[in-house]
Amino acid sequence: MTYDLIVIGTGPGGYVCAIRAAQLGLKVAVVEKRATHGGTCLNVGCIPSKALLHASEMFEEAGHGFATMGIDATPTLDLARMQVFKDEGVKGNVQGVEFLLKKNKIDAHRGTGRVLGGGKVEVMPEGGPAAVLEGKAIVIATGSEVTKLKGLEIDEQKIVSSTGALTLAKVPGRLLIVGGGVIGLELGSVWRRLGAQVIVVEYLDRILPGMDGEVGKQFQRILTKQGMTFKLSSKVTGARSIGDGLAVDVEPSAGGPGESLAVDVVLVATGRRPFTQGLGLAEAGVEMDKQGRVLVDEHYQSNVAGIFAIGDVIAGPMLAHKAEDEGVAMAEILAGQAGHVNYGVIPNVIYTYPEVASVGATEEELKTAGVAFVTGKFPFMANGRAKVNRTTDGFVKVLADAKTDRVLGVHIIGPDAGTIISEAAVLMEFGGSAEDLARTCHAHPTLSEAVKEAAMAVAGRAVHM
Repeated sequence: MTYDLIVIGTGPGGYVCAIRAAQLGLKVAVVEKRATHGGTCLNVGCIPSKALLHASEMFEEAGHGFATMGIDATPTLDLARMQVFKDEGVKGNVQGVEFLLKKNKIDAHRGTGRVLGGGKVEVMPEGGPAAVLEGKAIVIATGSEVTKLKGLEIDEQKIVSSTGALTLAKVPGRLLIVGGGVIGLELGSVWRRLGAQVIVVEYLDRILPGMDGEVGKQFQRILTKQGMTFKLSSKVTGARSIGDGLAVDVEPSAGGPGESLAVDVVLVATGRRPFTQGLGLAEAGVEMDKQGRVLVDEHYQSNVAGIFAIGDVIAGPMLAHKAEDEGVAMAEILAGQAGHVNYGVIPNVIYTYPEVASVGATEEELKTAGVAFVTGKFPFMANGRAKVNRTTDGFVKVLADAKTDRVLGVHIIGPDAGTIISEAAVLMEFGGSAEDLARTCHAHPTLSEAVKEAAMAVAGRAVHM
């Protein structure tokens, strides 16, 4: 079985790479160890978490927001049915990927893939004989796995990863989250809305490291107002069972007297690490960095000819859409085209309520780089659509070069931020200015008018504040 391309892993990067390569006329095979395609994202990550985020938001809105609109409702939680809602959404997505692979005549091989060198990949099915595939190019697209924390043994019952947090059989009375990043805050939002008391323990002195500082502070205030508790500059050193729950030891990051917290469930959300172990990469001579990421050049080529890598297994943000764009670029490069990814314009979204979204540089990054910039801000409190909908928390911030007016970064905290950020990404992809954005007519009344007003504010001429 000889192919032009063999892709190991069918997450967002892998399956998109395979489909694009097939569209370009290459003979393609994929290797997947799961029973279903889609990787972490579709099976136990982005997709199921968004289903629970949506359902829990509707539950909270029905219980607390409907009355202000003249709708009387008293919702009753049926967690089992909510889980079915989530699972049906996942099933539809993974079946969709399987259909697309078949539609594009891509051969799917089930089992664990291992690079043998010389353009060969061994596929070891569970309980079956190994098969060997040959390919002119091999793409490693195996994604990432949960980073484990010393002193906290994940059993997916009391101490859970993001995977276990998606399948809890009941709402925990007290949920402690280790890590104040995206995954912890999203899943914490789900269970807080459904009735859990949520405590977030973060090693640093702020949540969302890497996010714009002003956005992070505002976001923490909003989440605190919603009912979350934050213990910053703190670390978890261990946990032990007490009855049906856990006693979790927490102490200051810098050292000092600690405390023991009684909780029902602990969610370890301290990040993810590239999944590159057991793939035969070291034996094939593929160079990796200290984090276990494959070192690649601008064409995603490793130091070994014919072995490439994309997505979470290489440097850059661990985001599904980053992996997808790399998958397209990778396929086009293999087909002799000029595949390309603009890493300066990759949006980042946190799907809590309100949502948080950003693209480009933060204020802190621009200051560190010594770039002179101008800031334009506009609060949703002054946006007509947000006011009438009573969704006024947050703001839009536009950062523009002080000399050229070119937009360098846009940061949004507010309703539908994840959708609104797309217009900023398009503008920046074309090197647009704040003036370009300010003079683009936006429909009224829409939330996106806040982006226009923030761009106008760069020149000190916002109208509605």
